[in-house]
Amino acid sequence: IQKYSHVRLAGSKDPRSYFKTKTWWLGLFLIILGEIAVFSSYAFAPLSLIVPLSAVSLIASSIIGIIFIKEKWKPKEFLSCGLAVIGTYLLITFGPNSHEKMIADNIIRHLVSWPFLLYLLVTILSFCSLLYYYKQKNANYLLIIITLVALLGSVTVITVKALAGMIIVSIQDTMQLGYPIFYVMFVTMVATSIAQASFLSQASELYDSALIASVNYIVSTSLAISAGAVFYLDFRNEDALHICIFALGCLIAFLGVFLITRSRKKTKAFEPYVAISSMPVGANNMHDNGSTIQPDFGSSFSYGALQSNDSLSELYTAATLPVVSEEASPGQAYKVLEHNKSE
Repeated sequence: IQKYSHVRLAGSKDPRSYFKTKTWWLGLFLIILGEIAVFSSYAFAPLSLIVPLSAVSLIASSIIGIIFIKEKWKPKEFLSCGLAVIGTYLLITFGPNSHEKMIADNIIRHLVSWPFLLYLLVTILSFCSLLYYYKQKNANYLLIIITLVALLGSVTVITVKALAGMIIVSIQDTMQLGYPIFYVMFVTMVATSIAQASFLSQASELYDSALIASVNYIVSTSLAISAGAVFYLDFRNEDALHICIFALGCLIAFLGVFLITRSRKKTKAFEPYVAISSMPVGANNMHDNGSTIQPDFGSSFSYGALQSNDSLSELYTAATLPVVSEEASPGQAYKVLEHNKSE
């Protein structure tokens, strides 16, 4: 709905900003309502089942985009969406069903259990190692940044489930908000969420958003399922067959989401051009010593563009202007012509 608002404004002469339209605010309201529903769902189902179901949002938004915004899809994109639907069905059918009451005593018992303490130790060591390579060694690889986000996210989903469960128990049964563990979980959730947003913002400056979305979904979901299995023991009552089919459903959903996001085309940015008359006095141009106006960053760089957006070198070739060096005769001066008003 928010994109529909942007599309309508772009196709009309309405001078209003997007945040002044009712359609955009309706979309924002639905987003907030959906996030509240997702937060509440953690109190009623296992963590390992809820986290991978975020693929439903991508599938639904893709289908709605076709119906209302008239987005065009290729056959392979429908295949990708079908894979995500099949994977989601397997997740729901063969996912864990065991779920315990989220009271403060149960959360504390899980928090001090040796499997979770070992998992937490491995998570901290992995996070510190990757952070060292990212900050000190300038290893700006997408997988490193997304793994940092996913490690923080695995802690975030644990705290979200604990908070949602304690709130629901407080509403339905006994008050749980007076226990210190509730506020420890709340502070941890806020801190890890802010850190995730910071790393995702850094990743968005270096890589394409569609690639970030697909890789983040795969890595974050995998680590979140592991966190739920260790902390909340989601798979303790499940047999090997159900666990294997659940893992297969995750792989199929991962593949579908990856193909959906990878098939999205990048929007080619507008290439601004520099006029010779707008260049500052004293700046070199193509008439001075045969130098070009813009530096050549690649074989497919478009002449006059500030930024190269060409992706296929065989389709775009650099246009060059011939430079002719003229030697002025020492005995011949330039003749200045004077014109009167009539001329």
